[in-house]
Amino acid sequence: MKAFRHVRLWLGLLLVILLICPTGNIRAADNAAPTNRFPSVTPSKDLADALPPAKWQQVENSVDRALAWLAAHQADDGSFPTLSTAQPAVTSFCVLAFLSRGHQPGPGPYGRQMERAIDFVLSCQKEDGLLCFDTPGPSWQFEMASHTASYNHAIAGLMLGEVYGQVSGKRAKAVRVAMEKALQFTRNLQARPKDPADQGSWGYLRPTSFSVDGDLSVTAWHLMFLRSARNAEFKVPKQYADEAVEYIRRAWDPAQSMFRYNRNGGSSRGLTGAGILSLSMAGQHQSAMALAAGDWLLAHPFHQFGEQIGEFDRYYYSMFYCSQAAAQLGGRYWKGIYPALAESILTTQLPDGSCPTEPNRGDVVFGQCYSTSLAVLALTPAYQLLPVYQR
Repeated sequence: MKAFRHVRLWLGLLLVILLICPTGNIRAADNAAPTNRFPSVTPSKDLADALPPAKWQQVENSVDRALAWLAAHQADDGSFPTLSTAQPAVTSFCVLAFLSRGHQPGPGPYGRQMERAIDFVLSCQKEDGLLCFDTPGPSWQFEMASHTASYNHAIAGLMLGEVYGQVSGKRAKAVRVAMEKALQFTRNLQARPKDPADQGSWGYLRPTSFSVDGDLSVTAWHLMFLRSARNAEFKVPKQYADEAVEYIRRAWDPAQSMFRYNRNGGSSRGLTGAGILSLSMAGQHQSAMALAAGDWLLAHPFHQFGEQIGEFDRYYYSMFYCSQAAAQLGGRYWKGIYPALAESILTTQLPDGSCPTEPNRGDVVFGQCYSTSLAVLALTPAYQLLPVYQR
């Protein structure tokens, strides 16, 4: 009997160990508890030396103040305020901003806000899989749903891919179903008949007067969506990403060492960062093309709030892409790009924690939840907490 009691004791101890020490892939099953809890948030070792410890503390404080401001401005329906044509992209940016600091849905200071935001994004999905609050019209109109829907879809899909491993139960099932439908919509948009020069790309949902059917700005977001979905173990054929990367490589302008907006031209600092980041999504972190583009970014640092380089440049949009691109390149690129970029945000952040809208044309119409969330995402690559951007 004594030996039998010992066996039962050891079996019980083994069961406890198995329960508290999960094995295998870190993915939340539909009925499992959330995973990927981050016990602490510090800059990764290979990116930390861009700033001294005291300056990193300033960055951390800035991010925390920005997130507190965002949380206080969430709407009753779970969205974060912006134009209806920019939903659910802006709400998704806000969720990504919380994730980039280590916050997660569920328990925690912002867990409930994140869950409500995720539910809002899920509620925006159309029957065909499109993730968009407004219904696109029959023809392309500037800054209307026919213009912004493809952005909304890809950015919302990216966010859902990043939270899939951190939600459980009915919400996990809803995210999985939404992701599967969204991935099919993304593929259908990529595969529709195009000019050979636009093959592999994504563009607006409706034809435009530009006579092109794809651009680097939209394509980069869809490629990030595919990468996030693949990380989350959704079925994403490698062919989809390969076709997109071939398009991105065709967008390279060797004469300027920049990436073009589309085959008709147009370059900017943000688009160049988008090109670098897109190549990184395909594992081409240190290609000659990416390094040449990184050299161009080093020669065009951020100096002051609202500055634009190139007709397609957007201040916060560019900061997001350039920061993420610099983190992917690492080394002298990160050290040469990130400090000035971070200082630009720290010196312009408002006392209430928000970041002001752009003073020039561009994305000012999307409001302060847009500018504040993108500023956070530009400040936090060194934490390496968003799987899609991990090096």
